[in-house]
Amino acid sequence: MVLEIRQADHSERDAVARLLDEAFRDDPVSSWVFPDPRHRAAVHGKFLGVFVDVALEEGRIDRTADGAAAALWLRVPAGEPEGEDEVPARMRAVADPDNERCELVGRLTGEVHPTAEEHEYLLMIAVAPDRQGEGLGTELIRPVLERCDRDGVPAYLEASSERSMRLYERLGWEFTGRTVRLPGGPPMWPMWRKPRS
Repeated sequence: MVLEIRQADHSERDAVARLLDEAFRDDPVSSWVFPDPRHRAAVHGKFLGVFVDVALEEGRIDRTADGAAAALWLRVPAGEPEGEDEVPARMRAVADPDNERCELVGRLTGEVHPTAEEHEYLLMIAVAPDRQGEGLGTELIRPVLERCDRDGVPAYLEASSERSMRLYERLGWEFTGRTVRLPGGPPMWPMWRKPRS
């Protein structure tokens, strides 16, 4: 499969947020953050829009030309972050101020995020529901992984389902051994990919 990939810009912000909303609406973590399906439908896109904003501000969004898939990447430097991460509080304030789970999911994933090495962080990847299973996600992230291998840079992500974890394992990621436990909710699996020589 030859996939035309380009970098999304600010004009595509809402389209990428809609794609994330559609792709993750029934995800175990999203269902934990917003247990009521009707409420989730109303606020989920705002919640995921914060991730889009962060990627546009601090990283990049790779998107298929037809808009069916998008990957949000951040290049994270080595070392402990300076100051408090404001993104989890922003997620809550923007999407659902009375819902502490909006913020908690970001804080808990932040606690296990590796800091020893610079790495590419796959913040999120989404494929339109009617296009899932076609290999779009794999093809979308393959160029970044090839660059990581060429440059000797590791990659990191958190898998939110066992299905996605298996996909990432096929691409070289390995479970770090430290599960993110959402109180009364599903596990998340932090995964690290060493560059291949």
